[in-house]
Amino acid sequence: MARLSYRSAAKIAAREMRSSLGKFFFVILSVAIGVAALTGVRGFSSSFRATLLTRARSIMAADVSARMFEQPTPDEQKGLDEIAADGVEMTPVTELLSMASSPKTLDPLLVSLKSVDPAMYPFYGTVDLAPAAPLKSALTKDSVAVADDLLVRLHLKVGDQLKIGNKLFRIASVVVNEPDRLSGNFAAGPRVLISREGLDSSGLLAPGSHAGQRFLFKLPAPRDGSAMPDSKVAALRDRLEKLLPEARVIDYRETNPALTQGLDRATSLLSLMSLVALVLGAIGVGMAMRAHLQQRLDTIAIMKSLGASSGQIMKIYLLQTLLLGLLGGVLGVALGVGVQMAFPRLLAGLLHMQTQIHIQWKTVLTGLGVGVLTTLLFTLPPLLDIRGVRPVLILRRAVEESDDPFVTAVFRKLRKNGAQIGAAVLILAGLAAIAATLSDSAMIGGVFSLGLVTVLAVLLGASALVLAGLKQFLGRTRLSLPSAMRHGLANLYRPGNPSAALLAALGLGVMQIMTVYFVQQAVVRELHITSAPNLPNVFLVDITPNEIDGVRALIKAQPSVTVPPEMLPVVSSRVVDIDGVPADQAKLKNFPKRMLQSISLTWAVAAPPGTSAVAGKWWQAGEKSPVVAVNQRDAERLGVKVGSHITFAAQDSRFTATVVALTKSDGQHAYSRAAFILPPAALAGLPVVWYGGVHADPARVGELQRALYNAYPTVTVINVAQALETVRSVVIQITYVIQFLAAFSIFAGIIILASSIAGTRYRRIREVVVLKTLGATRRRIATIFSIEFAVLGLVAGVVGITFANLIARVMLHRMNVVFHWQWGWSLAALIGTGALTVATGWAASHRILGQKPLEVLREE
Repeated sequence: MARLSYRSAAKIAAREMRSSLGKFFFVILSVAIGVAALTGVRGFSSSFRATLLTRARSIMAADVSARMFEQPTPDEQKGLDEIAADGVEMTPVTELLSMASSPKTLDPLLVSLKSVDPAMYPFYGTVDLAPAAPLKSALTKDSVAVADDLLVRLHLKVGDQLKIGNKLFRIASVVVNEPDRLSGNFAAGPRVLISREGLDSSGLLAPGSHAGQRFLFKLPAPRDGSAMPDSKVAALRDRLEKLLPEARVIDYRETNPALTQGLDRATSLLSLMSLVALVLGAIGVGMAMRAHLQQRLDTIAIMKSLGASSGQIMKIYLLQTLLLGLLGGVLGVALGVGVQMAFPRLLAGLLHMQTQIHIQWKTVLTGLGVGVLTTLLFTLPPLLDIRGVRPVLILRRAVEESDDPFVTAVFRKLRKNGAQIGAAVLILAGLAAIAATLSDSAMIGGVFSLGLVTVLAVLLGASALVLAGLKQFLGRTRLSLPSAMRHGLANLYRPGNPSAALLAALGLGVMQIMTVYFVQQAVVRELHITSAPNLPNVFLVDITPNEIDGVRALIKAQPSVTVPPEMLPVVSSRVVDIDGVPADQAKLKNFPKRMLQSISLTWAVAAPPGTSAVAGKWWQAGEKSPVVAVNQRDAERLGVKVGSHITFAAQDSRFTATVVALTKSDGQHAYSRAAFILPPAALAGLPVVWYGGVHADPARVGELQRALYNAYPTVTVINVAQALETVRSVVIQITYVIQFLAAFSIFAGIIILASSIAGTRYRRIREVVVLKTLGATRRRIATIFSIEFAVLGLVAGVVGITFANLIARVMLHRMNVVFHWQWGWSLAALIGTGALTVATGWAASHRILGQKPLEVLREE
C-alpha cells in the first residue's frame, strides 16, 4: 500500500466516526464530563478561594503584619523602603494605652488608642462606624472614633469633646467593628481610633513612651484575578523576619486558625476532586475506546490483508482518538465554563456573598489538554495491539484473546511486549505530570500515580479472586441453582467477558467517589464545630479574684448570654532561662527578648476547649509536678520542644517546668491566647487575674456591657462579636461550597461510570443472538443479564467502598481530622452501586433484546 498521508488518514477516521456515532458517544461523554468536572470545579474553586482569602485577610486587614516595640533602626527602615519600592504597600498602626477624660466628667478613663492612616488603613475589609461614614471623614487631626462602652463610661455622645493627651478631640463616630480586631492587642480600656496627625498633635508620643508599632503589608494582586499564591506571602514573611529580628511577624493565615484550617482543608479536598474527575474520565475513555477497537478487528484484519501496514492503521486510529479527545474536551470545557458561571448564581442566596468569577484561560487550557492527553494515554495500549492483529486469527479471537478493557490488557501485555511496558510507563508519567499540575506539587503527582497503580493492582487481584471463587462455587452448586442464575453467574467468567477489568474499573470508580464523599463529610463536620453559634464573642479583661464569682453570676443572669462563660486565670511571670541558657542570651526567632520579662501563665486540668496537643500529650488530672504545654508557634520562636525545660519566676517564686506538649488552638476560645498552660498545682498560691470569654447575641452585646459596667466598672469588655461573625460566616460558606462541589464531582463520576458500563452494550449483541438461536426467551435473557449486572455492581461496591474507607482514614489523619467508619452510608453506597449497575446496564442493553438473530448474522 502506498504511503498514507495524514490528510487521508484523517478522512478515513472521520468517515468511520460518522458511521459509529452511537459507539463514540460514550467516549465523548466520558471525556466531556471528566473535563467539565475538572474545569468547573477547578475554575470555580479558584475564584471562590480568591474571594474567601480576601475576607480572611480582612481579619488582619493585611497580608502580613510585623509587630515591633521600638522604632525601626536606619538599616531596618531602609529595608522597609526597599520592600515598598517592590510594589508592596505598607502602613504603620500605633497602639498604646492612655488616659482620656471629658469636660463633663473630670474622672479619667484608661483607653486603648489605635492610630492609623485613614487613607491607607485597612488594606482589606472596612471599619464599620455609626453613624455610617468613611473612615477618612471620621478621622481627622481634630476628630476621633470611639467604642460604645467609652460613651457609656464617660456619659458622652457623638459630637462631644474628648481630651486625649493635651488636646481636645471631637467624637465623630462610634466604632462598630474593626477588621483587624482579632489580631490586635486585647488591651484594657475602650478602643479609641485616632489619625496619625491627631496622635502626633496630642503629645503622647514622647521619648520613652511604651507605644507598640505594627506594620501592615499588602502584596500586589495577581492580574488575572486569581488568589494570591501562599508562596508570595510566605516569601514576604521570611524577608521581614530576616530584616526585623526583634519583630513578631505573622501572616493572615495565623490570625484565625479555624478559618485558615478550613481554607487549607477545602483546598486539599478541591484538589482531590479535580484528580478524581481526571481518573474517572480516563476510566470511561479507556474502556469505551478499548471496546471500539476490539469491534474493529475485522476491519483492521481486512485492511492488513489488502496491504496496509500496522503503522498506517495506527495512524488512522490515532487521529480518530485525537478527534474524539478534542471533541470531548471542547464540549467539556464549554460545560465546565457554564458550570463555573452558574455556581455563583445558584449559591448566591445560600452564601450571601458575591464571588467575582474570572474565566481563567489557564484552567480552560489545562482542562482541554488533560482531556486530549488522557484520551491518548489510555488508548495507547489498545492502539499498540493493532500490530498483533492477524487475519487468520480473527475467527478465534474471542477464545484466544480476552476481550478485556485497557487495564487488564496493559498488565497482560507487560510479560510479552516491550512496547506495552513503555506504554504503561508513559501512562504513569503522564498521570504524574497531570496530577502534579492539578495539585501544584510534584510529590503529590508521584504519590498519586503510584497509589493509583497499587490500588489498581489490588483491585485486579481482588476481582480475579472473586471470579475464581465464583467459579469454584458454581462447580459445587451448579445443579442446585436455577438455570437463569447459573447462566448469569457463569457469564462473569466466560471467554471474552471483561468481568475482571470491569470489576476493577467499577471498584476504582466507586472508591474514588466514596473517598470524596467520606472526606468531605468529615471535613464539613469539623468545620461545623468551628463555626458553632455559641463560641465566645465577647472577652472580659482584668477580673480580680474577689470579682470572679460575682461576674459569673451576673453573666449567667443576662438574657443575651446563651452559654456559660469560659474563664481563664492568668499569672504574670517572666522567663529566667530556657534549657539552662539565661533569657538574655537565648537564641530567639522573631520573639523580642523584652517579652520574656512579661509572660502570662495559666492553668488547666485538661485540654481546654479549642486547644489540642500536636506533639507530646496532656498531663493526667491531679498532676503535681511542674510541667507546661506551650503553644506550637511560640515554641518555634523560643526554640523549645517536648522535653525542654523552662524556668519561670513569678513574684518571689521560681520553678522549672518540663515541656510535655506543644499545643494548637482554633482561635475561637478564651484559652486561644494562652501560650503557656500548666497544671493548677504548679501555680497554686500565686497572684492571679482572671480573663473571660462569653457568647452573647451580637445585637445585644451593649446590654451585657452596661450591666457589667454598672456592677464592675473596672472590668473591661472587649466586643469582637462582629469580627467573629465574619469568621463564622466565611467558615459556613466554605462548608456549603465543599458540599456543593463534592456533590457535583460525585454526580459527574456516576455519569462516567454509567457510560463505562453502557459501553459493554456492543459486546452483548452476539451473546443475545446465540441465546436466541438456542431458543432463549427475552425474559430468560433479561434475568441472566440482571443477575450478571447485580453481581458486578455488588462485588465492585464491596471492594471500592472498603478501599474508600481506608484511603479516607489515611487522608483525614494527615489533615488532622477525626475519621469515623460510616456503616450506614457504606451500606447505602453498596446498594446504590448495585442498583446503578443494573439500571445502567439495562438502559443501554434493553434494545438489543428486540434484535432478530438474522439482522446481526447478516452484518457479520
